[in-house]
Amino acid sequence: MSRGEGRRSRRVCLPLDGVLLLDKPVGYTSNQALQAAKRLLNACKAGHTGSLDPIATGLLPLCFGEATKLSQFLIDADKRYRAVFRLGIATTTHDAEGAIVATRPVKLRRAEVETALRAFVGEIEQVPPMYSAIKLAGRPLYELARAGMEVERSARRVTIHGIEVLALEGDRLEFEIDCSKGTYVRSLAHDLGERLGCGAHVAELRRLRVGALTVERAVSLAALEALPDVAARAERLLPPDEVLPTIPEVKLTALATHYLCQGQPVSARHGFAPGWVRLYDDGHHFLGIGQVLDDGRVAPRRLMTRKP
Repeated sequence: MSRGEGRRSRRVCLPLDGVLLLDKPVGYTSNQALQAAKRLLNACKAGHTGSLDPIATGLLPLCFGEATKLSQFLIDADKRYRAVFRLGIATTTHDAEGAIVATRPVKLRRAEVETALRAFVGEIEQVPPMYSAIKLAGRPLYELARAGMEVERSARRVTIHGIEVLALEGDRLEFEIDCSKGTYVRSLAHDLGERLGCGAHVAELRRLRVGALTVERAVSLAALEALPDVAARAERLLPPDEVLPTIPEVKLTALATHYLCQGQPVSARHGFAPGWVRLYDDGHHFLGIGQVLDDGRVAPRRLMTRKP
């Protein structure tokens, strides 16, 4: 086969736009899940909205095409998880995939655990685990950890909005947590274990919510693959603006739309303080994300490419 024939035989990808709410299976990295979904949809361009560890399952929004311009809003959104901690065992990775480094007996009452957890609610300083994707001098920390290196990490300020204990049975602690972006549940397991004096690690983790999006609306890779064709799978994509329902919307006149699409701030009727807004033309077509300025005008920030 000639080089030209090889190029012609390649599959042509589809310029899909939208967001897939994926229920990530255990054992997949976020990127592996993204690539699997991208193949099933035969999509040209896609990105995920923040990493889930391989041990974790649950909601992973995947952005396709023009929706990738909005991914940062989902990365920055608050999250909700259901976690199971195994008390009494500390591991190198702070989860069940790591090697055991210490075991200690567990004799704790639920009230003791709940009291210890309350110390983590609110704005806290959290040190990221060595086994994380945070980069140091261009290298992910997990690469250094696998090479047997331990480096000092700067604490990060995160917010835990609430923790609800669901059950404590022996050494198995189950709870749900609402937290800000950047929160490491594995670090919470390590820190809680140290506070309780017995050690702990994450045995199970499931993401239930990202912003206003919930896992109940998500589709598994197996269910996506079982659909008859790419067209049926593409029907599972949500319109880009639908995944940001908490951002208020502003409707623009035809003239304002023209100038906004030229990159200029425009005047518009709204009653919003400075901040993010979803922008629509007079036909209610989604234009993208803008920002209300101090003088009340609306400036373009993340505009969708308008297709003929």
